[in-house]
Amino acid sequence: MESTQVDFYSLTLPQLRTFLTGLGKEKFRAQQLYKWVYEKNVTDPEMMTNLSKDFRQSLMERVTFKLPEMVDRRISVDGTRKYLFDIGNRQTVEAVMIPSDDRMTLCLSSEVGCNLACKFCFTGKQKLKRRLTAGEIVGQFLQVKMDMGETRLSNIVFMGMGEPLDNTDAVFDAIEIFKSDYGLNLSRKKITVSTSGLVPQIPLVTQSGTRLAVSLNAPNDEIRNEIMPINKKYPLKVLMEACREHANTTKDLVTFEYVLLKDVTDHIDHAEQVSQLIRNIPCKVNLIPFNEHPDSGYQRPSRNKVFQFQKRLVDKGFHVTIRRTMGRDIFAACGQLTSQYKGRPQQQNVSTGVLG
Repeated sequence: MESTQVDFYSLTLPQLRTFLTGLGKEKFRAQQLYKWVYEKNVTDPEMMTNLSKDFRQSLMERVTFKLPEMVDRRISVDGTRKYLFDIGNRQTVEAVMIPSDDRMTLCLSSEVGCNLACKFCFTGKQKLKRRLTAGEIVGQFLQVKMDMGETRLSNIVFMGMGEPLDNTDAVFDAIEIFKSDYGLNLSRKKITVSTSGLVPQIPLVTQSGTRLAVSLNAPNDEIRNEIMPINKKYPLKVLMEACREHANTTKDLVTFEYVLLKDVTDHIDHAEQVSQLIRNIPCKVNLIPFNEHPDSGYQRPSRNKVFQFQKRLVDKGFHVTIRRTMGRDIFAACGQLTSQYKGRPQQQNVSTGVLG
């Protein structure tokens, strides 16, 4: 029975209307169901009192409201929460809730593993096992939402495990559900899609109306080819043009994320090269001091180096922030997420780097 059921959380509102039409039901019933599930948090058809008994029975037979199982939750000393979800077949993904004074941001995963193999990323060491469904992406949000109780999740970033633009159908269906007036009703400006540089798919971000973040991470093609193999297919000139087109069309700023690797990407002349790369693109820059993980081969630069890099870009007229490192002690910081495996470290002493 369950194998033939449709996952409710994977259905956008138009897809749900089509599904219900196939059952001989009126299209407006889709809006009713969305409101029951996403607004009232009711997932038992028997409790959906404005639906007929036959319709409720049909839903129980044809639709599943099962969410990915939360199998672990770890809380950092800074309040960051990392969640581990079981998506079946012994496969797991992580999501991270990042608190700050004015927002609660949920970092979502889109894949089990990743094909892009960026050398500084823990997820990149894990080959792609499976792309998540829209329902598994939405399910992460709903599980964390329930865990947070009265505290509202205000922002979503697709910066967890996997390359979002390598799973476009599921990611953009999930975004449509997040934005739906009858669904989770999030503003487009509160949703950010990050990419390592899959240029042909960037227009999909433009069309969705969401924010674009690009993992730049290197000042030139030579270094980027080495640490981000995708650059060999879509070099910086092509990537920068796609970013410029996105910014000009949407009137939104592109966020360039830049991981600072000690003695690899953190030199002052690298900052100069970055300023030349992005000079004609409406943007902001988010500097990310490298977050350690086992056998990475890279180190975190000194605070002084980070500040010098920031100052050079600021002096060039750019808006530059340094990402506050959150959840580093529980491997929840940028670049530290991975699936569960035997011997996986669960925590580290951030002052000594000792793993635990």
